[in-house]
Amino acid sequence: MIAGLISACEMQQWNNPYPDEESGKNILYSSFAARPKHLDPAQSYSSNEVQFTAQIYEPPLQYHYLKRPYQLEPLAAEWVPVPIYYDAQGNELDEGAEASLVAKAVYEIKIKPGIHYQPHPAFVRTGTQDEEHFLYHDLNNKQLGDIDVLGDFAQTASRELTAADYVYQIKRLAHPKIHSPIFGLMIEYIDGLFDYSKELGKQLEADDKAWIDLRNHELSGVEIIDRYTYRITLKAKYPQFQYWLAMPFFAPIPWEVDRFYTQPGLTKKNITLDWYPVGTGPYMLTVNNPNRQMILERNPNFRGEAYPSEGEPGDKAAGLLVDAGKTMPFIDKVVFSLEKEGIPYWNKFLQGYYDSSGVASDSFDQAVNISGGGDATLTSEMTGRGIDLLTTVATSTYYGGFNMLDPVVGGYSERARLLRRAIAIALDYEEFISIFNNGRGIPGQGPIPPGIFGHEEAINPYVYESVDGRPQRKSIEAARALLAQAGYPDGVDEKSGEPLLLYYDTAAVGPEAKATLDWWRKQFRKLNLQLVIRSTDYNRFQQKMRDGKAQIFSWGWNADYPDPENFLFLLYGPNKKAELNGENAANYINKEFDALFEDMKNLANGPERASVIKEMIDIARKDGPWLWGFHPKVFSLQHAWLKNTKPADVANNTLKYKRVDPVLRDARRAEWNSPILWPLYLIISLLAIVITPAFIAYKKRQRASALSSASPSRSERGAI
Repeated sequence: MIAGLISACEMQQWNNPYPDEESGKNILYSSFAARPKHLDPAQSYSSNEVQFTAQIYEPPLQYHYLKRPYQLEPLAAEWVPVPIYYDAQGNELDEGAEASLVAKAVYEIKIKPGIHYQPHPAFVRTGTQDEEHFLYHDLNNKQLGDIDVLGDFAQTASRELTAADYVYQIKRLAHPKIHSPIFGLMIEYIDGLFDYSKELGKQLEADDKAWIDLRNHELSGVEIIDRYTYRITLKAKYPQFQYWLAMPFFAPIPWEVDRFYTQPGLTKKNITLDWYPVGTGPYMLTVNNPNRQMILERNPNFRGEAYPSEGEPGDKAAGLLVDAGKTMPFIDKVVFSLEKEGIPYWNKFLQGYYDSSGVASDSFDQAVNISGGGDATLTSEMTGRGIDLLTTVATSTYYGGFNMLDPVVGGYSERARLLRRAIAIALDYEEFISIFNNGRGIPGQGPIPPGIFGHEEAINPYVYESVDGRPQRKSIEAARALLAQAGYPDGVDEKSGEPLLLYYDTAAVGPEAKATLDWWRKQFRKLNLQLVIRSTDYNRFQQKMRDGKAQIFSWGWNADYPDPENFLFLLYGPNKKAELNGENAANYINKEFDALFEDMKNLANGPERASVIKEMIDIARKDGPWLWGFHPKVFSLQHAWLKNTKPADVANNTLKYKRVDPVLRDARRAEWNSPILWPLYLIISLLAIVITPAFIAYKKRQRASALSSASPSRSERGAI
């Protein structure tokens, strides 16, 4: 029996977290750390949500997976729409017309025919053609009693995607109950959207619980032309609008789905669009268990899409064009498992139970070697497992900021500027990158990261100097001199004679944040400045930022789309955080900068736009509303069986391009997770050594006892 048990153990991986029946299947294994709050495309705006929504929903456009700089291409649309501009008299203008002349920008979008939605109960019809109705649109209490999850519905159906579905979703952006995060921006551009929201609000005042059929309410800026064509009219020239057409906000939502999910009985059971999305994309969400797993599976109605046939130089040599022209998606199922802690996740990756992984600080030295020249290579342990390293500079900016409304560090006086410059020099982001990011980052010289048009290679002359052609942070002595010029010699306010006390506002709390906060204090001590840390919970910190009550803070921004406008608007006055709740967290206002921003955002990429951007960055550097921070480098690892992976910060619908080799994966898992049985053999041997003598003695006693019982007693022998 023991031998049989050992033999069975040798055939299995004791630590496999997945069911045995998944062995050899075409499945990708990934993870998530926090439950997505919104899967409704009108509301979803977080990175942990878009990893799901981007695989399910199909906006008109997408980004080419391989080409850099990022290029828009059709997804559900037949082509990338080119806006037609009109002046106030209705005359058509040239594509390069000045923004001041444009009174209307019209985008006409044609959708490919033959696209169908995933199976869903919202589409199930019943009855005759003359009296047809939807089976699950008016559920009674008895029917609801048998429903707990979406899978409890006995029937599903589908229908073809139409232009009306895109129009319906744009109308949903204005729905007062949905609170779309881009509504405030879109009312500036989409004609009639603000008035449309007010119209819906009035209807809700009359009956707050009623479902509003948005088909019955016309929106002037969005209209259906025919079954596959719709038109969006903007009130101004806004070239960046094309990028929004590649985001889930502008994906289609059928009216049937909206009607289905707004039934109160389903809402109470959490059967909503936020929990069960409905799309035409390559995958559909079949399991939503945020305490354990979320699973995407191939949409059986997906039309298929061809893998790209061209890319950047080097993509072919990297194996990224092996599948050129083949039909996607390649993977049948994607399993996301909940992993709240980094170490268990890392160990499972090394065991082959996750197909790819980031590189956390705790595991950095185990995975990566940094050469004297700063080049990153894999350790022998990683290369021995056939693991590949992918690196890229993220289209992100992490920065420290000053609240320009603050009476001490804010304002536009020369004294305030000199104080900010002194602090900017003292705050050593090179050291921060080295300590907390394992060297993964590029110190910022301006707000625009590499890879985005307008990124400034020239050094910031207020913080750096050029040494052998490389930027070198100015000395702490230079910072102290600036501090003295500002009226704070040796950290003392010469007007009051009191030490200068500054405040760093943050949502970082707990033991994990201690090292970072200690680092901040250390930077200010270089100037003999006292820094008080004001830590609060995230909601309180957000409120403090909205109220303009913070003094010095840290912030960050990931690109929504690959355009400099998406970063320069972080310093645009009308976008300030205080009062207006915009993304200008420093509340920076410079009229010259703002005027240039208005010109820049409507220019095409080229020398003229580059010149305007340079002028804007020079203005911002002089005023110094930011501690210019850094642009992070992203390191990721993948096993040899995962194919077609290329870092794509801006593109999110990337699962369909990836492919796995499950045979190789199973072989490696078996190799890396074979049970170590020699301790068991040793224990069994030791037990045998201990037990055998006792067993022999026991058998001898048994035999002696049996012989004794079989022999006649003395009295019995005498009687014979």
